[in-house]
Amino acid sequence: MRTVIQRVQHAQITINQWTHKSIGKGLLVLLGIEKEDTPEDIEWLCSKIARLRIFNDENDKMNLSVQDISGEIMVVSQFTLHASTKKGNRPSWIKAADPELAEPMYLDFVEKLQSYLDKRKVLTGEFGAHMNIELLNDGPVTIIMDSKNRE
Repeated sequence: MRTVIQRVQHAQITINQWTHKSIGKGLLVLLGIEKEDTPEDIEWLCSKIARLRIFNDENDKMNLSVQDISGEIMVVSQFTLHASTKKGNRPSWIKAADPELAEPMYLDFVEKLQSYLDKRKVLTGEFGAHMNIELLNDGPVTIIMDSKNRE
């Protein structure tokens, strides 16, 4: 399971020219699920994301989590995070999970992340839809985490 986490001032998802969801200050989490992912991968990533201290404290030091600032979180499924570009110029997504496996894991990820945030609502995109995402990256701060690289 791979994530790209962006600290944002705001983010918005548009589907078919309609604003689907939006958040203010918080985290935009792009989530890629691969065939070999397990519930342990969900647990590890959600725990890390909820506690990730990447927001500035009163001394302008990254020392606060999204929980500490009462920030918002939006999670968007993105299979392209598992693109392989080893051969040729057209990416292969052979490691990406098929939708039948990925969608339930995506929903489990969102539910688990909410549990770490005292049941505060985690907003989502629409699984499998073509989405336009607008964001104002704050910093910029972008963190990449892969559950296969825990050590």
